Amino acid sequence: MARAAEPEWTNPLRDPHDRRLPRIAGPSALVIFGVTGDLARRKLMPAIYDLANRGLLPPSFALVGFARRDWADTDFTTLVKDAVQANCRTGFRDEVWDRLAEGIRFVAGSFEDDDAFAELQRTLAELDETRGTDGNHAYYLSIPPKAFPVVLSQLRRTGMAQASGDSWRRVVIEKPFGHDHDSAVELNELVNSVFPEESVFRIDHYLGKETVQNILALRFANQLFDPLWSSHYVDHVQITMAEDIGLGGRAGYYDGIGAARDVIQNHLLQLLALVAMEEPVSFSPRHLQTEKIKVLQSTRNIMPISENSARGQYGAGWQGSEPVVGLKDEDGFAADSTTETFAAIAVEVDTRRWAGVPFYLRTGKRLGRRVTEIALVFKRAPHLPFDDTMTAELGQNALVIRVQPDEGVTLRFGSKVPGSSMEVRDVNMDFSYGGAFTVSSPEAYERLLLDVLLGEPSLFPVNEEVELSWEILDPVLSEWAESGSPDEYESGTWGPVAADEMMSRTGRAWRRP
Repeated sequence: MARAAEPEWTNPLRDPHDRRLPRIAGPSALVIFGVTGDLARRKLMPAIYDLANRGLLPPSFALVGFARRDWADTDFTTLVKDAVQANCRTGFRDEVWDRLAEGIRFVAGSFEDDDAFAELQRTLAELDETRGTDGNHAYYLSIPPKAFPVVLSQLRRTGMAQASGDSWRRVVIEKPFGHDHDSAVELNELVNSVFPEESVFRIDHYLGKETVQNILALRFANQLFDPLWSSHYVDHVQITMAEDIGLGGRAGYYDGIGAARDVIQNHLLQLLALVAMEEPVSFSPRHLQTEKIKVLQSTRNIMPISENSARGQYGAGWQGSEPVVGLKDEDGFAADSTTETFAAIAVEVDTRRWAGVPFYLRTGKRLGRRVTEIALVFKRAPHLPFDDTMTAELGQNALVIRVQPDEGVTLRFGSKVPGSSMEVRDVNMDFSYGGAFTVSSPEAYERLLLDVLLGEPSLFPVNEEVELSWEILDPVLSEWAESGSPDEYESGTWGPVAADEMMSRTGRAWRRP
């Protein structure tokens, strides 16, 4: 008897029925390469359990780990359980864990080991037969990019990348997606030589956050904001991702990459695309990606780059009440390293809606606090019928979307101070996810892993988006490569002096989140 076709699940913004009918994955197996790494233990394994605990994984789901460890299935199962108990969001339940553990397998070997990949092929075939995974396999490459070629070659050689009949095969890739435009093109060609583009899922965990998805709802479900969302009213846009931590042992990964490649090329330019895009025909993956690509095609660096960008390295200072060392005193960093831990650029989007509006993107480590936000700062009112003394403390109106922490939206506007005199000050109208909804937001990796298993690519950047993002960033990196070492900034502050200067030249200033 033929198996009934799986329903075609769609983005919940497009399909109102999804509120009543959960998006549940079909029979499938997820293979994680690099399963002993920090990402797998802190994020991926807990997300898989949380999906199971929410009833979004079928009984016929299987998890396979692949690593250079002399482990049996039981050893790996213990590792997964420890990671889940330490990091799961939804609370540990024995009955859920027992059901999930039945489908956990481990394959030992190196990426160059043909016998290990033969064993992986045998393990997946066994799961198809005994667990009912139906030949639906997703491969998560939680590994350094330099290992991609050999793993992809092994998957192609063994036929594990090729689906047959109604089954599917997908690959998941973690950033970085190359280190410049040419390497990104090379990587895309390599991946697409094994998997077709519709089967490639490039993970950007920021796009899985509830608040990022709410940008689409805020913009396109509310007539209130649409007339204001343009150069007629917006003076400039600031997109900030600030961290209050240093590298803490990640020097081997981070040195030579830096803040711009690590964050601006993917996270911040994707947020810019969502803020600046036109309304899509629908929220289907193709229509969403089309509008994001139009924005990236229209995005240009504001010239000269030397005056409209800034970079820095954190020095010693204080993080809260704790003294901290500078970057070059961190283990693994050379004294002559030019890798930046702070990066800021100014770009513009050459479209009718955004002509003349600068977008300021900044990211850094060891800054004043941990925060990610998007701030639309509005133009001042063309006429204020008040004395200067009445509005001395009045700034510009702003709509601030807080991505993390304290997810929500703040609207800043002027209001009269209580009293007999006319005095106007800024006040905030605040919406908080935690206060408005009784359910907790899923972790980003829960949403993204579920989308992989469902074949729903709305929240994943495609080839062209990746390559266009590098085209924007490459000129900045080239300018910096010729301009010597980054400026130093004190830990616990908001970056180097050059970042403030790039704003003050236009009479603007960075927000202090």
